[in-house]
Amino acid sequence: MLNMSLKQKIGQRIVVGFPGYEIPAELESLVKEHYVANFILFSENIRDKSQAKQLCADLQALTLRHTGTSAFITIDQEGGIVSRLGSDAAVVPSAMCISASGNPKNAYTAGYITGSELAAIGVNFDLAPNMDVNSNAANPVIGVRSYGDTPQTVSIYGTEMIRGLMDGGVLCCAKHFPGHGDTAIDSHLSLPLVDKTVTELEACELAPFRAAIAAEVPAIMTTHILFPHLEPKEIPATMSRRIITDLLKEQMGFEGLVLSDCMMMQAIQKFYGTVNGMVQAIHAGVDLVFTSHSMAFAKDACIAIEENLHSGMLSMEEMDASVQKILMYKAQVKPSTASIDLVGCQEHRNQVKQLMNDGMSVVHLPETGLPAIGSNPLFLGCHPFRPTIASNPEDFSISFPTLMQAQLSGDAIATPVDPTDSEIDDITLETKDHTSIVIGTYNGHIKKGQLQLVHALATLDIPVICIALRNPYDLLDLPQNVVTIAAYQYDKLSIDAIVDLLKGKLTAAGKLPLQKLGG
Repeated sequence: MLNMSLKQKIGQRIVVGFPGYEIPAELESLVKEHYVANFILFSENIRDKSQAKQLCADLQALTLRHTGTSAFITIDQEGGIVSRLGSDAAVVPSAMCISASGNPKNAYTAGYITGSELAAIGVNFDLAPNMDVNSNAANPVIGVRSYGDTPQTVSIYGTEMIRGLMDGGVLCCAKHFPGHGDTAIDSHLSLPLVDKTVTELEACELAPFRAAIAAEVPAIMTTHILFPHLEPKEIPATMSRRIITDLLKEQMGFEGLVLSDCMMMQAIQKFYGTVNGMVQAIHAGVDLVFTSHSMAFAKDACIAIEENLHSGMLSMEEMDASVQKILMYKAQVKPSTASIDLVGCQEHRNQVKQLMNDGMSVVHLPETGLPAIGSNPLFLGCHPFRPTIASNPEDFSISFPTLMQAQLSGDAIATPVDPTDSEIDDITLETKDHTSIVIGTYNGHIKKGQLQLVHALATLDIPVICIALRNPYDLLDLPQNVVTIAAYQYDKLSIDAIVDLLKGKLTAAGKLPLQKLGG
């Protein structure tokens, strides 16, 4: 580090995203001229595992050539609804599905599969696991990304995931400090506020992060949320020195890397400005600042950070300490020697299927038990819309009613995301002569028309099975004659498990990790 120029040091603090399957000219210039040495990949960067491996190799070669160091190549590969790898990888279920199994070893297995496959591709830093306690059922962005609604559950399963990821060969981070679980606002879209006392935060939100620190998690990611009892000024956690340096580093004793969430999220961009936010985050004590969708912002941030170092607003001493820490962690993570064939191998796929099966949860059964669907079932459900930018892009090739019908016969109707009263009336008219109704909901606790449809169907003299294909809060307060099942995600993996359940091949022994739903 002694031989690094100031510009080179600044470049070590930046993480940038870019479009496409190859390195664009603009990114090459950014690395060459501003020494940016870290990257984040999204679905738009990954066509398949072979292309992804080549891209990672090219990014490392580019970084080494112009900066003399290796690169952090990061990705949001949480599993379930937040997964950037494609179908040729073994994508593990969502966190809540994993904890529903009641077996913490499943979290380790999920971490190890994910870590080893990422390492084989060339990704060396997974932005997971999620250590938020999802204590607010109306939370639009966390939900099944969390292991549950108690700090104990989140701590137990999150630390196992951390160990699995690291044993798999990648760095990982606990997110979103000091907690994104108790908000009804998505920080991608606006600026949430958590009005909890320090005592309340210590008892709930902070506990899993203390557990992660005890498990020697290498990194913690911050959140763009106001915590007025931790920071009296109207600035979010990511930009607060009181929260990042005084609380996380000094009081909680965290010595690893501190990462920002993307600084282009509206909680920052709209209220403070992305570049200013990146400067303020570094002042707060963040080591790596992310601009996930703009190389222009990364360039401007490099310039602004240098100006603020020269003016004395940012500390040269803290800059050196942060860069030294970054380089230390870069030296720790070694390139994988595993074959690309490891990615999506049959052994991993079998393990992932078992993880899904272990988590499937029958939440409520009437006294008569699970009904047979009969010879002419009706399958209903909307397409998997994208309720938050953090989720995977919409995949219209996946249709719950169509895939169910293909395997179980009967009829299928694609329903609206939020059906109106008249649409509900039209759908109920289509139920005549069917032996059962199987409806999949997708965030129906937010799109209330879906649940109104379930209530309408429950008045008919036909067995109704309701399956929550994302957040199980959909299953609150449904009529007692409705069978309710939590599948935690809307994809082929979960649909195959549902089919096995309805065929009697699967017992679905999972239990909701949610006190609010009686888990």
